[in-house]
Amino acid sequence: MVKKSPKKYTPNSKEKYMCAKHKKYFNERLVSWRKEIIKSNTESVILNNMDDNSASADIVDQASSQTEKSVELRASNRRRKLVNKIDQALKKIKDGTYGFCEETGEPIGLKRLIARPIATLSIEAQERHEKEEKIFVDN
Repeated sequence: MVKKSPKKYTPNSKEKYMCAKHKKYFNERLVSWRKEIIKSNTESVILNNMDDNSASADIVDQASSQTEKSVELRASNRRRKLVNKIDQALKKIKDGTYGFCEETGEPIGLKRLIARPIATLSIEAQERHEKEEKIFVDN
């Protein structure tokens, strides 16, 4: 006999914003995401160490290998930065500031956090930030 797994919990707006259930949900999600990233980084390091064409006599193989390593290094750096952002979000859950905009102090919103659990700005603040960035870049 196969047991039905319990329905997966998803935070909803009928509950009090950032109640214990919400915090538990986001904490588990962030911890799981962090583990995946670290596992992925570890695997890529192992694969990079195993595949070494730099000693190859063919200059094309050497160039290709260097390009692949460069791309993987950038991806690894992005993953490392993401782990730092996840760690910051986990810290915010512990200190009770998770889910609130760093600029306005207003709730970020469940939909946004479900889509991007490391969000630190509300949609409005993020859009304002991007407009200011665009204006700065255009000048």
